[in-house]
Amino acid sequence: MSFVSHQLRCIGSGERIAPDAVSSDFRDPATGELYEVEYPWSETRGDAASLRPKAQALRHLWAERRDSTLPIDASGVWRYRDLLPILKDENNAVTLREGNTPLYDLPRTAKLLGLDFLLAKHQGMNPTGSFKDTGMTTALSVAAERGYKWVACASTGNTSAAMAAYAARAGLRAIVFIPEGKIAWGKLSQSMDYGALTVQLKTDFDGCVKLLTKIVRENPIYLLNSVNPYRLEGQKTPAIEICEQLDWQVPDHVIVPGGNLANGSALGKGFTELKHLGFIDRVPKISVIQAAGANPLFQWFTNAEKQLHPVTADTRATAIRIGNPASWRKAARVIEATGGWCEQADENEIAVAKAQIGAEGIGCEPASAVTLAGLKKLLKSGHVQTGERVVLLLTGHTLKDPEYTIDFHKDLLATDVAEAAPYRRPPLILDSNESSVMRALEAEMAGSV
Repeated sequence: MSFVSHQLRCIGSGERIAPDAVSSDFRDPATGELYEVEYPWSETRGDAASLRPKAQALRHLWAERRDSTLPIDASGVWRYRDLLPILKDENNAVTLREGNTPLYDLPRTAKLLGLDFLLAKHQGMNPTGSFKDTGMTTALSVAAERGYKWVACASTGNTSAAMAAYAARAGLRAIVFIPEGKIAWGKLSQSMDYGALTVQLKTDFDGCVKLLTKIVRENPIYLLNSVNPYRLEGQKTPAIEICEQLDWQVPDHVIVPGGNLANGSALGKGFTELKHLGFIDRVPKISVIQAAGANPLFQWFTNAEKQLHPVTADTRATAIRIGNPASWRKAARVIEATGGWCEQADENEIAVAKAQIGAEGIGCEPASAVTLAGLKKLLKSGHVQTGERVVLLLTGHTLKDPEYTIDFHKDLLATDVAEAAPYRRPPLILDSNESSVMRALEAEMAGSV
């Protein structure tokens, strides 16, 4: 089965428009608000009766597609294409077999926190090493099907890597705007390797967005930042995967890093659609964690006036170094609708949490580790209970920012010594002889007893 129709709905006014009528910056000219993709069976339309009886059949179909050799079926995004009918022809999907990422248990960390159930959905295991691939496959497929030759994004690193890879796969040209000196080299190297025109601007991420918005208004270039609603259609699919991997049991709480804030919005959309269509009986609480140096949504949640005030972002968790997030209103609505919360984590808390996740043998980039750092605070504040089943979203691979990891283990980060010391494993520099090595090994063994 498949659906062929969709439209775009302004999240502010509720006005609906045809997909080809949207502005180049994906904002409603009257309200300035973003759009979301809406289907005939979306919650905002209410017509799901015809699909609900087919939920069980779709579960089986999606499982069967995992055994298929077709690239579109092997994709952990497009095998759910029945719930994202955004292409006129599914053969136009541009895929690198993204998705199908692992759901790891974190037994040591769970024990440390007194939790019975703690899992990590590792989106860093996507083809370019971050969750951005799930949204890029959908949005770039739309761009390619509509005949665009050029695509562009502003990025703190992961978006640029994903866009460049999928553009190369589709034979499109890609333009990347990156704030100079403010992204990890592991990410910058990817956009160059995949053939993108990479432009480093002497500004921050928000300055890059502002300039790019002007350029796409005046040129036939398709914008692929997360304001693009088709990005969120792909990024909602990890919600389906999580439910599948838990045998369609819903976790109590999902915790997401907060940068430009589209990811939490997308997951909320995914879980909500699943409930509306009868796949699950409830939606988990969704909480968003920001870096303390880039925390406009946290401030919005904690100030009385309920106004979002952009900040000058400053954090070594480069993927979430964003001071004026485009999707903040979408994210805030999801958090409030699901009963979640918004927290912040300082640089020390992020560094220690990253090392704790690494000690599980998994690893992630710094921005992902805010989820664990935030979980600790949510437990203390009572927003998470010890008996709840919690899933952390890890959004990027540990090799995205190896410099950060090296600096932590060599004690070059300004971290709390008492908290960080148990997790530091700096390399030993020894004389090249057996006695030196054996003394070091004996000392290590004695210390571990």
